[in-house]
Amino acid sequence: MSGVLTLEPVSAANLDAVCALQAGDGGRQVAANQRSMVQAAVTPEAWPRAICVDGVPVGFLMLYDPSRSAAPEEPDFYLWRLMIDFAHQGRGHGRAAVLSLIEHVRAQPGATRLTLSYVPPAPALERFYGGLGFVPTGREIEGELEMARPLDG
Repeated sequence: MSGVLTLEPVSAANLDAVCALQAGDGGRQVAANQRSMVQAAVTPEAWPRAICVDGVPVGFLMLYDPSRSAAPEEPDFYLWRLMIDFAHQGRGHGRAAVLSLIEHVRAQPGATRLTLSYVPPAPALERFYGGLGFVPTGREIEGELEMARPLDG
């Protein structure tokens, strides 16, 4: 990966660029960023971020952060969304974004693991997340398989 990757708040200045990003999967694995932004607007635990390289949005992620609410629905930090625009895939941006997110979550009070889920079958996603330390939990949530990564290492 070349350039400096940062996770930036979604703002009026970058909203259009974030909403224009497309994963190229026809919505099979990743919901449209517009849907994510609507969910973030009504979910206190949502932490949406533009994945930027040298200040230019190349992707989007959204974390479910239970520490943002006095009464969260779920106790675990959850990688709710991750997408890299199809024109920027294969350059290491997704990996760098997840590693940056892991460091962010580690710094949050009470964080012991980060979870995620995906629509099976998705062997490439299993390999991608497995390479970042996520392991299957054996739990299925609304037809998606869950993986978790302990934050102690």
